[in-house]
Amino acid sequence: MAQPWPVPPSAFDAVYCANLIHIAPWPACAALMSGAVQALAADGALVLYGPYLVDGEAVAPGNRAFDADLRARDPAWGLRRLATVADEAGRAGLALDRRFDMPANNLLLVFRRSQPLGS
Repeated sequence: MAQPWPVPPSAFDAVYCANLIHIAPWPACAALMSGAVQALAADGALVLYGPYLVDGEAVAPGNRAFDADLRARDPAWGLRRLATVADEAGRAGLALDRRFDMPANNLLLVFRRSQPLGS
């Protein structure tokens, strides 16, 4: 959650984050986006892996049960809507570039800087 991240600006070609956004309070997503955009090189990528809710697509029964279990453990947790995550990324200066469907109803998402740092 702390900003800025303790790394030099534009230090990384990629930041990879697996299975975090759904098992952390929503402000962790904003902090991840904000930190990543500062840490990424101009052509770098933020790569996220995990389960998401996608508007217009059926929710797999396993993901529905997982979401209910997470929310029962902590109401601030739960599967996030892909559109909401992409909106948060946009506020930080990142745009969804690619989506890959993965096993077990997970997605691999690639975000890239949507504007030069400092714009």
